Amino acid sequence: MRNLLIFVFLFFAGQLSIAQGIPEEYVSAKNMLQAKDYWGAINAFKPLTDADKYGNLANYAAFHLAEAAVAANQPAQAISALQPVYGKNWNKSDEAKYLLAIAYFQNNQNSEALRVIKSIKDDQIQSQAYNATYEYLSQATASYLVANLEEFKANEGYTAALASVLQKQSIMSASEIAALKQIKSQTPSKNQPKDEILDLVVILPFTGSGASSISNVNPGDFVFELYQGIEFGVDQMKAEGKKVKLMTFDSKRNLEHLANLLNDPEVKKADVIIGPIYPEESELVSAFAEREEIPFVHPLSNLGERFEDAEYSYLFRPSVISLSAGIISGLRSQRWGSRVAIGYSGSSRDEKLGLLLRDELQKAGFQVTKVQRVDPRNASSFLQGLGVSRGSTPSVDQIVMLADDPAIGQSVFSLMESITTSVPVLVMDSWLGFNFANFEMLEYPNFYFISNNTPMFDSEPMAKFRSQYYERYLAYPAMNTILGMELVNWLGANLTPSYAFDLRRGLNQRAFQQGKLTWGFNFQNSNNNSYTPVFKLEAGELIPLQ
Repeated sequence: MRNLLIFVFLFFAGQLSIAQGIPEEYVSAKNMLQAKDYWGAINAFKPLTDADKYGNLANYAAFHLAEAAVAANQPAQAISALQPVYGKNWNKSDEAKYLLAIAYFQNNQNSEALRVIKSIKDDQIQSQAYNATYEYLSQATASYLVANLEEFKANEGYTAALASVLQKQSIMSASEIAALKQIKSQTPSKNQPKDEILDLVVILPFTGSGASSISNVNPGDFVFELYQGIEFGVDQMKAEGKKVKLMTFDSKRNLEHLANLLNDPEVKKADVIIGPIYPEESELVSAFAEREEIPFVHPLSNLGERFEDAEYSYLFRPSVISLSAGIISGLRSQRWGSRVAIGYSGSSRDEKLGLLLRDELQKAGFQVTKVQRVDPRNASSFLQGLGVSRGSTPSVDQIVMLADDPAIGQSVFSLMESITTSVPVLVMDSWLGFNFANFEMLEYPNFYFISNNTPMFDSEPMAKFRSQYYERYLAYPAMNTILGMELVNWLGANLTPSYAFDLRRGLNQRAFQQGKLTWGFNFQNSNNNSYTPVFKLEAGELIPLQ
């Protein structure tokens, strides 16, 4: 505020010189203002603002009264003095508008101040008004700034203040993300690659579940399995001659610690961030990614609705919306009938997918006869209630079971082994890894598998990966390890120096991309893998339904 007042006095130092005929009262009031006797100046200038008596001199008196009032932190008096001269065309009209805007800002009338600034014509004064806008509005609420962006987006100080306010927030709403995106679209991206090295940052909760250090993490922990695949993929890229740098951080499932990590220079210069995985952590990193224009990839989740309005946040796997679309497409292709039953586990993904699938199936013309939450105790009775039992005819044409829980899978598979039925049952592709299930031993091949970045188990690249992994670790890679390796493969194919490490540009170049270890991806104009076929198992081979 002090700097603004200094500017006011310096900017107008060459104002109206004292000439013959100027009233002594005016000269006296000017002397009070210069002596910083602001209250005396206010009272002395007030009688001189009578335009009928003093003519054009009243404009100058009003202006100097406002100067004194702003300096005395009396914005209401400054506004009252300047409003009568606001619309007049005189040689200091833009200077008066600037001063009026300052008074409005002081009086917490931000919108009024911004509208006055829009009417300033002089480029130098307008530039100073933009600086004042930033100084006053950098402490405004994000909700006010976002709501009024469209009206005041030409004010560079306004957009700078909004960007500053949003960048201080750990979490941003959809409207705030859209506003930040709009601001950034008006200026060149600052996230230009500094070299040809792919800087890959991994942030995972290695010690969040009890380990005292990364070296003490249980090798069977899914986080460690995922990281081993990522590390193996990076080593493979280096062996192929690609330039890549891997930096690893432990989020510790502690938001305060994670927020501090995001200030690390290595994180801020990353070309891509993998992880973390838990919702509260991923929301914090997603907001950081949007501010810094760094792609953030969630490696495991299907819950992408919180990223739908984001530009730099991705799911490596399909969202529940993509899974639902893939299931419906698969059912339509087979024409088994219109009656569908849905069972879903208690996980967030399965519940959201089950309820979304119910609504989308009905829109697509299917008849959803039953939707129920299932667990290991009632999964078998759920199926039997649909007529999937010995000597009964099923009351539905197909069943969708949404669960990754092996206990639910064992209950369902045991029932199918004990009876003879051909009713199609769609399950998640994770069931292919259940060690108790030999789907080829069933009399009818009635299990179908919903793709969720499904591995190509019998492919040559998979066999090579398994062999190389075994040579290093004397064990075969787990499912999460395969996903970690394929995640690096996918990034390596789409983050290249030729595209300035622009992930979005790489993904939009083509619709379908063949995977190395999985069946493939489609991220074109999408922040998740929208390639979600349903597979049938034929002679031990997975085949997508047409």
